Amino acid sequence: MTTGATVWLTGLPSAGKTTIAYELAGQLRADGHRVEVLDGDEIREFISAGLGFSREDRHTNVRRIGYLAELLARNGVLALVPVIAPYADSREAVRKRHQESGTAYLEVHVATPVEVCSERDVKGLYAKQAAGELSGLTGVDDPYEAPEAPDLRIESQHQSVEESAASVFTLLSERGLA
Repeated sequence: MTTGATVWLTGLPSAGKTTIAYELAGQLRADGHRVEVLDGDEIREFISAGLGFSREDRHTNVRRIGYLAELLARNGVLALVPVIAPYADSREAVRKRHQESGTAYLEVHVATPVEVCSERDVKGLYAKQAAGELSGLTGVDDPYEAPEAPDLRIESQHQSVEESAASVFTLLSERGLA
């Protein structure tokens, strides 16, 4: 059986989390690994429908995703989780769940500055917030608690998607997980 693990990619909206996760998934699948990408937007649509963006709802969403990731990981899947998870205590609860089950967990901070994220604005969220059509945007008018000691920090504005994915692949290899 292959070793599973959860790789949680946290960062601001439009930081590059999902793009890096899908690039990495392709590399890992090419090497014969079982991989699932738990995209935060898809999870909200199918598993966390009905939750809003209050602190409590965000915590519930992260815990649900953490449960699913740990379930997959302990069954030999590399679960790549590109989810903002803005609060440190929510991410810590997910890490503890993994520790308690003896399941590998890596936190990757995609530390793209808000100015770069707002230029990328993949979903138009920053434009909507600037126009007053949206409030509660993480990192702008809602808090984002950056990880103090992630397993890896990526500054995606200084490297290509391929280089970012390769750095996560290297971390997985160094930990005996890829």
